[in-house]
Amino acid sequence: MRVFIPTPLRSYTSGRAEVDGVGTTLGELLDNMNAEFPGIRFRMIDEQDHIRQHIRIFVNREQVRDLEMRLQPTDEVQILQALSGG
Repeated sequence: MRVFIPTPLRSYTSGRAEVDGVGTTLGELLDNMNAEFPGIRFRMIDEQDHIRQHIRIFVNREQVRDLEMRLQPTDEVQILQALSGG
């Protein structure tokens, strides 16, 4: 499946804006991405296994908050990250 990476996380993907993903659930997809791009999952998922507040994940343009969301190989996953600071 196609996974679109936000600019702030592209340092984990060697600058790639889009990567190929594999997984039957959103959680499995993120675990597999972390195996290929170490550290990226921690930037999206907190210690309680919840999507961080500043991260939005969309599957086929619909926002998802559940890591158990079932995925299909033809899905498109877009990760968005809010920027903050002063």
